[in-house]
Amino acid sequence: MSTPELTGDVSPQQNFATAINMALDEALAEDPAVIVFGEDVADPQGGGVTKCTQGLSTKYGPRVRSTPISEQAIVGAAVGAAIVGMRPVAEIMLMNFMAVAMDQIVNHAAKLRFMSGGQTGVPLTIRTMAGVVGGNGAQHSDMVEAWFAHSPGLKVVVPSRPDDAKGLLLSCIFDDDPCIFVETLSLYFGTKGSVGESGQRIPIGRARILKSGTDLTVVGYGKPIVEALSVAERLEREEGCSIEVIDLRTVSPWDEGVVLDSVGRSKRAVLVHEAVQRFGVGAEVAARIHEELFGELEAPVARVGSAFTPVPYAPTLEAAYVAGTPGIEAAIRNTLG
Repeated sequence: MSTPELTGDVSPQQNFATAINMALDEALAEDPAVIVFGEDVADPQGGGVTKCTQGLSTKYGPRVRSTPISEQAIVGAAVGAAIVGMRPVAEIMLMNFMAVAMDQIVNHAAKLRFMSGGQTGVPLTIRTMAGVVGGNGAQHSDMVEAWFAHSPGLKVVVPSRPDDAKGLLLSCIFDDDPCIFVETLSLYFGTKGSVGESGQRIPIGRARILKSGTDLTVVGYGKPIVEALSVAERLEREEGCSIEVIDLRTVSPWDEGVVLDSVGRSKRAVLVHEAVQRFGVGAEVAARIHEELFGELEAPVARVGSAFTPVPYAPTLEAAYVAGTPGIEAAIRNTLG
């Protein structure tokens, strides 16, 4: 069983986007095999649409470069670079656009180690943005991490805090297998926190206990786990509910040991994610909890996710699409009975 990581250090506060930039800077400085490319990532094109790569091409030259608008070419080039010894970090601007490169990701990057009998690793990291924010519409807002978690050979990471973003991105870059690193759009600039020491890496597959509790366990990742933490703290302060909040951080492989240990103590669980509820990561986690702890549970495991529909454009419909804080609180109250 893995050991959970508790919240910790007190280093200077940075936003999520700056944490990403710092991780890329440290990786490029540490290893000349690290290269970064994607649409508009170089400084002449603005240093990325969210400025996560700002300043890097000026500092590292052609190791950071902008590409044409072709997701297939970006990922195909990254797979090729990885199998000849580079450590490419490819940016696919929005997660919906990953569909254009699914063949390169699922049939090549994920399978080459297996098809070569372990002789060919693919140390590739794909950064991508996702999530509902500000009316981006159906083709620019989906969280589809379950697609990639369902593909053997891929590691899928979805951080919710700046220090996790930095430490996990470093771990992905220096991992010898392909990693999908999902950056939640709504967290880029509104979320601030410490970023840890220089070079500090966070192990892939290790959950983080954001808050200890005994009455119920909330498990999730990305923006909803931030909302869940706020709900849990308020319910404890106002009503005495003791709720444990676990940030998976890594969707695949996920930290079964920490989750099962917590739910084994609390006997109740609520799973939260921004992706649509049906066929999501929460379904897999719920199934494992029921398989291992069915006779000990005091309530069915609850899942909280978005509506099973393309993301609406209109602000009122977009707000109704995600469960948000009200949906999370309702699920917690219902599960507590």
